[in-house]
Amino acid sequence: MLVIQLNELMLHPLTGHHCTCTSVAGQVETYKLVLSQFDMHHLVFGLVCRYRIQSDRKVAICSVHPSEQATLQCLGCVKAKIPVAKSYHCTPKCFSDAWQHHRVLHDRAASAINENGNEEEELYGRFNSSGSGVINASLSGSASSASLTNGSTPLYPAAVTQRSGETWFEVGHSKTYTPSADDIGHVLKFECAVVDAESKHHVGHTNTLLTSRVIPAPSPTPRRLIPVSGLDAMAPLDSDGRIASSGTFTVLSYNILSDVYATNDTYSYCPSWALSWPYRRQNLLREIVGYRADIVCLQEVQSDHYEEFFAPELDKHGYQALYKRKTNEVYNGNAHTIDGCATFFRRDRFSHVKKYEVEFNKAAQSLTDALVPNAQRKTALNRLVKDNVALIVVLEAKFSNQGADNPGKRQLLCVANTHINVHQDLKDVKLWQVLTLLKGLEKIAASADIPMLVCGDFNSVPGSAPHSLLAMGKVDQLHPDLVVDPLGILRPHSKLTHQLPLVSAYSPFARVGVGLGSDPQRRRMDATTNEPLFTNCTRDFIGTLDYIFYTADSLTVESLLELLDEESLRKDTALPSPEWSSDHIALLAEFRCKPRPRR
Repeated sequence: MLVIQLNELMLHPLTGHHCTCTSVAGQVETYKLVLSQFDMHHLVFGLVCRYRIQSDRKVAICSVHPSEQATLQCLGCVKAKIPVAKSYHCTPKCFSDAWQHHRVLHDRAASAINENGNEEEELYGRFNSSGSGVINASLSGSASSASLTNGSTPLYPAAVTQRSGETWFEVGHSKTYTPSADDIGHVLKFECAVVDAESKHHVGHTNTLLTSRVIPAPSPTPRRLIPVSGLDAMAPLDSDGRIASSGTFTVLSYNILSDVYATNDTYSYCPSWALSWPYRRQNLLREIVGYRADIVCLQEVQSDHYEEFFAPELDKHGYQALYKRKTNEVYNGNAHTIDGCATFFRRDRFSHVKKYEVEFNKAAQSLTDALVPNAQRKTALNRLVKDNVALIVVLEAKFSNQGADNPGKRQLLCVANTHINVHQDLKDVKLWQVLTLLKGLEKIAASADIPMLVCGDFNSVPGSAPHSLLAMGKVDQLHPDLVVDPLGILRPHSKLTHQLPLVSAYSPFARVGVGLGSDPQRRRMDATTNEPLFTNCTRDFIGTLDYIFYTADSLTVESLLELLDEESLRKDTALPSPEWSSDHIALLAEFRCKPRPRR
C-alpha cells in the first residue's frame, strides 16, 4: 500500500482504506488517502469529491474535546443544574484529566445552592474514572438510542444515536478544502476516484476518508497594547491598536513550543487535533502576524519548520528572517527536527547590519580547556554541553526619532534572542550561559553606542541567579543558586556582574497609575519581583520564564501587550489549548529610542 497526499506523492506505508481526522472551520486541510498498487499504476488524477452529511439528529459533544462525541456524563453537573453542555466527556480519561478544573464548577454550584451536606457529599465527594458520579453511555448498538435517566431528569439526550437515514451533500472538488461555518457540526466525507489515462473511466476502488464533526475555529480574545508611558498615556491608537507614532517600534518574544516536544504524554489535557502541528502552525502564524511586531524573536523553532513554513510565510508579510539552530552534540533525534532561535524584522522598518551566533558548546570547550584539569574535562563537558545557542542581530532603523539635534544620524539596534538550558538541577549551567551571553553583548556595546534588547526563554524564574544577573547586573554572593557549582565555573563570585543598564520591559505594569487599562495588569504582576505572575502555564507548573530586557539609558517603554489571566487559561486546564498553541504566552513591548547626547 502507498499513500497519496492529495497535493503530492508520499512513499509511506499505511494500512486500511479509511482514516479519520479533525476539521476546524476556517482552516485549510490537506488529506491523505490510501491507494492500492493497482490504483497507482493507473493514476492520472484524483477526482476528489467532498460531501457533507446532513442530519436533523443532534449529538452530544465532549465539553473538553469538541471534535469528539460524548460517551459519558457527569451526574453532579446535572443535579447541580450546571449547563448540560459542560457535563459531557468523551472518555473516562478525559473526565479524570479535566477534574481539577471541572470540580470548580461543582464547588461554585454547591456554594450557590447551599444544599445539605449529605447530598453534597453524594454529588461532589467521590468522583473518579471508575464511574462514581458518572454516567457511561455506549454509543453503539441499541443502547445508544436509549434515553438514560435518573428519576424524571434526562441525563443523556436520546439524540445520541447511530447515524441512519442520512443524506450527503456535495460541497466541492479540490485538493484542499477549507471547512466553512455551514460545515460546523457535520461530518465531511472525501472520495478520491482514480481515472484511467486513456478511457477516462474510474478504475480500482473509490477511496474514502471521513472526518470527525467539524468544530468552530477557536477565537481567542485579541490582546491589546496598553500605554505605560506618562507622555503617551493618552496617545491615539491606530486601526491595529498600536500607538500612532512613527518613532517607535515593537518587539515580540515568544517560545512557540517545538513540535518534537508537543507530545500527547506531556500535554494529555490538550485535544490531539489542537496539539497537531498542522493546526498549531496556522494558529501560531495567525497570532504572530496579528501582533504586527516590527521585530519578532521566536524560540523552539524546528529547523524544518523554519525553512518550510515560518520563513516563507512571514516573508509574505514583509519580514526578513535570520536563524540559529541549536548545536546537536547532545540531541540524538532527526537533524531536521532540532530547534533553534529565529529572529524576523520588517524590511520596511529595519535593515540587517550584522549577525553574531553564540554557541554555548564552544564556550564550554574554551572554558574547560582553560580551567579544568585534563582528567576532569570529560565530566565537565558532559555537564556544560547542552546545545543551547543565542542569535544576536544588529539592525539599522529606516525611521528617525532622533530629533532635529541629530539630523541624519544612523539609528542602530542590537537584538539578542536566546533559549537557556531547561534543566532545573543545572543552576550553575543556566547562570554561566546567561553570563556568557551578557559578556558578549558587553563587547558589542563597547565597540558601538547602541541600544540593546535581550529577549528569550531563560528557563529561570524571577529572583533566581540568572534573573538577578540580568535585572540587577550582579548576583548576591550568598544567593542560594550559587551553592550548586561542582565545576567551580562561577568562582570567584565577584565576576558575576555586567555593566549593561538592563531593565525588564514588563516592570512598568507593576507601577501605580502607569496608563489606561493598567489596573488588571497590575493584578497579573508579582509586586515583589516586578515581573508577570507567569509566562508559562502547564498543568504541573505556572511561572515566569520569558523576558524582554532593554538598556534603559537608550530606550524607553511606550506600551506593553496585556498579560493573560490564569482563570481564562484554566478553562482548558492549561497551555497549550485550542485557543493558544504554545505552553508559553507571547510578550510584546513598544519602545522609543532616547535622543543620544553628542560626543
